[in-house]
Amino acid sequence: MKKYLLLLLISFQLNALYSQSSKNYLKSINDWHIKRENSLKQPNGWLNLEGLFWLHKGVNSFGKGEGMDCKYANNEFPEYLGDFIYEGDSVQWVNKNSNSIKINNKEQKGTQAITVFKAEGLAKTMDWSHFSWVVIKREDKIGIRFRNLQAATLTAFKGIDRFPVDSNWRLKAVLVQPEQNLLMITNVLGQTTAQKSAGRLLFTINNKEYTLDVIDEGGPNLFIVFGDETAGKTTYGAGRFIDIPKPDALGNTEIDFNKAYNPPCAFTAFATCPLPPPQNRLKVSITAGEKNYGHH
Repeated sequence: MKKYLLLLLISFQLNALYSQSSKNYLKSINDWHIKRENSLKQPNGWLNLEGLFWLHKGVNSFGKGEGMDCKYANNEFPEYLGDFIYEGDSVQWVNKNSNSIKINNKEQKGTQAITVFKAEGLAKTMDWSHFSWVVIKREDKIGIRFRNLQAATLTAFKGIDRFPVDSNWRLKAVLVQPEQNLLMITNVLGQTTAQKSAGRLLFTINNKEYTLDVIDEGGPNLFIVFGDETAGKTTYGAGRFIDIPKPDALGNTEIDFNKAYNPPCAFTAFATCPLPPPQNRLKVSITAGEKNYGHH
């Protein structure tokens, strides 16, 4: 009888520990998801984008008026705010007449030309009222990433639907060193660039082995662009992203598909997202992480 009671007590304790562990894991994923959604709503998040204007060499007029090179059709915006002057690898800004904007939070009046972008790294933030923009470079293309800090896509945001959290999608994995140091990634503009390869991740789902090529962006985690059989059905058609911890000395790490998240292009037409390379399109349904958002 004593032995039976001891075994019963041990079983009860183990169940309690497992239950607490499950609750802690669920909370950690929910906390991660809340932080993820909050990041989308920040001034530098993806929900407030309302324009992506590619510049041509020379003078590019900017405003809501007819004939503007960079036309932002919003009644709250000026007819003609000023000009972007794109020459060489730099962009200058010139106010139109008495207009004024803020550049890096400093008000700029007058019509003198001010350098707001250089290819070697300078990119100044520009503001007018509740609108904000910055010059970006995508390979051989220079453009204006434009934000409306009161955008309807921001104010109407109610969260991202996702699959129920399931710890079975938290998988042990091994990262094998890359045979080549570069991984070719194509974005939605059709541009292909070489990214630093961190290696190939090996893991199993239902006793079948799968692999994903991993990108090293230099941050604390490693980055994966992947697709699976849910793409275009319950999840975003162009694939999803996921971050994984850097491995230990033996290559051991994990991949938690409960943290799979949508690329910016799932929320806006004004982003330039990378697409999964062919080898990262898994022939299995990953029913974990974020589901598709809206109609993008």
